[in-house]
Amino acid sequence: MNPFNPELPLEKLSEVQSQPESQLKFIIEAWQQIVECRRVLKWTYAYGYYLPENEQTKKQFFEYLQGEAEAGLERLHQCAEKEFLNYLNSDGPSKDFNDFRTKLAGLTSVTRNYFENLVRALENGLSDVDSQAACSKTSSKNIAGSSKDKGGRGKGSS
Repeated sequence: MNPFNPELPLEKLSEVQSQPESQLKFIIEAWQQIVECRRVLKWTYAYGYYLPENEQTKKQFFEYLQGEAEAGLERLHQCAEKEFLNYLNSDGPSKDFNDFRTKLAGLTSVTRNYFENLVRALENGLSDVDSQAACSKTSSKNIAGSSKDKGGRGKGSS
């Protein structure tokens, strides 16, 4: 049974798990998210390839975001395919089917969030790296500046 064709497996799952098909939309949503994420991921490889070598911090940030998105997608795909087949091929309704629903819907949401963050960062040219660098320079100056002000004063001096 091929889980990519939503009609047949959902009909069977509906029968096996005694669930109306309307309650199985979370499976279709998970597969739609998987397809969309794979499409986005395909383009991130090209983006990463063309990141300038001299922008090492951006490259590291990009690789971190891409890695997190890939890992989330793999967890979602594993659940949507392998765990789904366990429920599809079971002999009757499973007591923990609602746990599967909650897990798959949660993974779908988390994965969507990872990819939205990745896309937003790429659309902004990974500018979070620039703003983080500016913030850390500013806070370093403030820390250094405030310690200088306090450093020369004794208890009674004004």
